[in-house]
Amino acid sequence: MSMRIIFMGTPDYAAPTLQALHAAGHEIVAVYSQPPRPSGRRGLEVLPSPVHRTAEGLGIPVFTPRSLKGQEEQAAFKALEADAAVVVAYGLILPRPILEAPRHGAWNGHASLLPRWRGAAPIQRAIMAGDTETGVMIMKMDEGLDTGPVALTGSVKITPSMTAGELHDALAALTARLMVDAMARLETSGLPVTPQADGGVTYASKISKSETRIDFSQPAEQVHNHIRGLSPSPGAWFALSSGDRAERVKVLATQVVAMETGTAAPGTVLDEELAIACGGQAVRLLTLQKAGGKPLAARDFLRGTAVPPGTVIG
Repeated sequence: MSMRIIFMGTPDYAAPTLQALHAAGHEIVAVYSQPPRPSGRRGLEVLPSPVHRTAEGLGIPVFTPRSLKGQEEQAAFKALEADAAVVVAYGLILPRPILEAPRHGAWNGHASLLPRWRGAAPIQRAIMAGDTETGVMIMKMDEGLDTGPVALTGSVKITPSMTAGELHDALAALTARLMVDAMARLETSGLPVTPQADGGVTYASKISKSETRIDFSQPAEQVHNHIRGLSPSPGAWFALSSGDRAERVKVLATQVVAMETGTAAPGTVLDEELAIACGGQAVRLLTLQKAGGKPLAARDFLRGTAVPPGTVIG
């Protein structure tokens, strides 16, 4: 047996779940994804989303409405006569008629241990906050922001050096496995749900450009978490002055260094291996990337860019 599923997702994170449901033998009657967006450094090329491209490769019809609030879109969605909707990082609000159209409702794979980190950027926020564990929850959707009751849970340890990119990949694979399990249970024996806890609610707001600049006046551990939480994208950065201009440099990997930094201003380069003074202790910059360049290990970066001890960056 298989179910008729409408899949709703947009970024790379969601593609493994679509592939896994298709491989499990479910009939994916349609895929909904965000409309194609301008891409490239100049935004001259308009590309479909990763989920859109995945669906086309599987021969599944794709719909890209800008909203699902209109009666015509809602009628078209209902006419698909789906058993369930599966939602993974779709990016549009689903009104009640959409949630109620499938026979078994809509089921979301969310990348956190709810109710912690409801919202748009749970992976980045968990690392930036210094969390040591996160996970995935499969929940039945309601009209709230990630407030629905939970059916299945899986957890992942966040190691001290793990970046958002690494955690993204681990959670994407876990989401795919859990969602295949959830749909199998829903099809055969039903899928009981449990309301989320009332306490411990936090919100993972979208990452803004204004918070990507590195603030070396913060303690080293916080600077380290901030950098790895934004690595590889959008990337935390500092300004490096060269003559009469300043160049942005992204930092993709660091480590905390136990160094005496009380006499050095935050942002001061302390040695020839790019240890940087922070508000407490220091961070060593391990991987850096200039605009338009490729990521480089610190030693390779320093071969082409002089950053002697005593330089102040920020």
